[in-house]
Amino acid sequence: MGVIRGLITLALMAAFIALVVWLFLIRKSRDFDDAARIPLEDNSDGDHNE
Repeated sequence: MGVIRGLITLALMAAFIALVVWLFLIRKSRDFDDAARIPLEDNSDGDHNE
């Protein structure tokens, strides 16, 4: 039973590390940078929804 728990823990750790690598290293940071700039963009159409 201890071996199964160890294998499950190892699989979950590997999945977590793979997710972190995919999110921060493989995906282009340009997508994140573009999303971060959205609140700072000038809304020049004059329609302010406050």
